[in-house]
Amino acid sequence: MSTRVPLSDDFVNGDVSFWFRSLGAPEAGTPLDGDRDADVVIVGGGYTGLWTAYYLKKADPALRVVVLEKEFAGYGASGRNGGWLVGELAGTPERYARTHGDDAARRFQRVMFETVDEVVAVARDERIDADVVKGGVTTVATNAAQERRLHELVAHARHWGWTEDDLRLLEPEERERRLRVGGAVGAVWSPHCARVQPAKLVRGLAETVRGLGVEVFERTPVTGIAPRTARTPYGTVRADYVIRATEGFTAEMRQYHRAWLPMNSSMIVTEPLGGLWDEIGWEGCELLGDLAHYYMYAQRTADGRIAFGGRGKPYLYGSRVDDRGRTHAWTVEALWELLTQMFPAVRASRVAHAWSGVLGVPRDWCATVHVDHATGIGWAGGYTGHGVSAANLAGRTLRDLVLREETELVSLPWVDRKVRSWEIEPLRWIGVHAMYDLYRRADARERAGLGRTSVLARLADSITGR
Repeated sequence: MSTRVPLSDDFVNGDVSFWFRSLGAPEAGTPLDGDRDADVVIVGGGYTGLWTAYYLKKADPALRVVVLEKEFAGYGASGRNGGWLVGELAGTPERYARTHGDDAARRFQRVMFETVDEVVAVARDERIDADVVKGGVTTVATNAAQERRLHELVAHARHWGWTEDDLRLLEPEERERRLRVGGAVGAVWSPHCARVQPAKLVRGLAETVRGLGVEVFERTPVTGIAPRTARTPYGTVRADYVIRATEGFTAEMRQYHRAWLPMNSSMIVTEPLGGLWDEIGWEGCELLGDLAHYYMYAQRTADGRIAFGGRGKPYLYGSRVDDRGRTHAWTVEALWELLTQMFPAVRASRVAHAWSGVLGVPRDWCATVHVDHATGIGWAGGYTGHGVSAANLAGRTLRDLVLREETELVSLPWVDRKVRSWEIEPLRWIGVHAMYDLYRRADARERAGLGRTSVLARLADSITGR
């Protein structure tokens, strides 16, 4: 690791995440031990799979539900993310409105707002201690171009039904009271976001579904999905429904290799900051993001650190996944540089852990939920980084689809979306890297005060259809 970044004496790079490290490395549970019959088999033991299992068993305790997980519950994005339980859509309202109309997109947004409170309530009711604090989210602008986008963001949100109670501009005095970001020239705040410790949430959820009678088999990779069948090296599970809940690891299954692109995101976390908080503020524990094209995301952790994330190497050739989460030195350097620009006081601290994970990105950057009753095959995912909350809504929607319940959820515009596959290589690799290279150039020009970069940003968006 580069000497440009101060590292703590017990610094760790990779090996899942700081979130799991703080709990003690989990030991994977029992693998499948032979053929099984079930009513529903779920492939993937992250948020989507566990929420689906939870809501199915709550709706019908007699259902035989099996979860198959390659490593251990929460091993993927569910245990590595930034801990944002955020009420934003997993995709753009324009794309959902294109197929279902503006009112449906606005209704979808309201349901996402409600989903934040649903997760908070379940964590409370099931006694899952996940360091949950619903302090909202502050989004800052740190240059003139970002400030223009900040006002455009508010206008766009108003068009799609966000009221002043859902999103509002902060006056400079209130912005500084909330948290003091170096170079901030503007900010907005929304109440529809909560901080969570993601590994605590997924581990607690796994324990809860086991208590409901769900069989969770870990160290059990699924090698193939067929109608009413999930195959593993240790046996085959036959069920009325097979639900794929593999998100960023979907591309590892040959039959779904081009369905969702595994996009890398990386994080660092500081040592506990102690008295440095007096210079930073951030007493409300709201989440923090910015308006850069190559954006960042951060939280103040329950033990007084800053967990800070952003894009590293966005995509590995051939949809490969570095599943141990090791992070390149230049990515750690870039995150540290941005963190200390935003909070100069943090230079007195050190980096305690760096890790990476993958999120699932569909070709149109909008999530989908689907169940085919003829084959019994269903799926949910492609959350593009909004999975902490979207996976809960997906789990409730899959419940209703499997049980054939005609509810509001099954009519939401992400249900049964048809999305084309990603291109073959090398076009995939070229397109994604060209897009993020343009975003980086746009951000560099904006930081240098070289004027608008909308042409660069629009070109980047057009390359992959973002």
